[in-house]
Amino acid sequence: MSTDVVSSIFAGAFTGRRVAIVGAGRGIGRAVAEAFAVSGAAVHMVDHAEMVHEAAAELAATGAEATSAVADVTVEGDVVRVFADLADRWGALDVLVNNAGVIRIDDLAHTTTEDFARVLAVNTTGQFVASREAYPLLKANGGGVILNAASGQARQGFIYTPSYAASKFGVVGLTQSLAKELAKDNIRVNAYCPGIVPTEMWEYNDREWGKRLGDYKPGELMQEWIDDIPLGRGATSSDIANALLFLASDAGSYITGQALNIDGGMFMN
Repeated sequence: MSTDVVSSIFAGAFTGRRVAIVGAGRGIGRAVAEAFAVSGAAVHMVDHAEMVHEAAAELAATGAEATSAVADVTVEGDVVRVFADLADRWGALDVLVNNAGVIRIDDLAHTTTEDFARVLAVNTTGQFVASREAYPLLKANGGGVILNAASGQARQGFIYTPSYAASKFGVVGLTQSLAKELAKDNIRVNAYCPGIVPTEMWEYNDREWGKRLGDYKPGELMQEWIDDIPLGRGATSSDIANALLFLASDAGSYITGQALNIDGGMFMN
């Protein structure tokens, strides 16, 4: 478990017991799950890979309430099962963090319809299905929070990523629509837009964009972009986790329908 995953000012950020389901297993998702657990929430971690069980076990070993499930967000039956199991196990839901995401970098001529559809299925449709299944649990609990993973590419599409840009713009639209519909049920819906976070996805980004944008060695292109960030560094997973913890906590109770940039100033809109 990360020792610096959550700022001390957020420790105990939740009043009363909260139950959160987080797309987690590694990277940002795991940091978010840890931050919520440190703040007193019971956390159900979900990922497409078996490693999520180990991640949850390590979190539980610290004394946190943490459970896990393997599911593919592109398989509707998997998503339905996860929420049915959660209802049986916890009997309530306060926070849904839709964190699953994939990216494909390729030029238009080599991007197949199947490639395009796969990215949208994970990044956008998966969030819709999970939100739909979470809704009755959140409503029955008197309200709650949905947090959707967007991206800097929800602000500006980058070259060679038409599917990813479309999927993330779609997340912001989904977020705004649900925020307006679900406000009557005391359910807040927000999106978060991470910038450059050194994860396996960004290693792929650095490699694949680097091939297409110039003769870059590994790490050079990412560093060039980081050098242009006003705050002068890439994000850590805990930077993202702390922002999500604020949005999910009582301190963020008057915020809905927003897409929060967490990118050191890469985008200022």
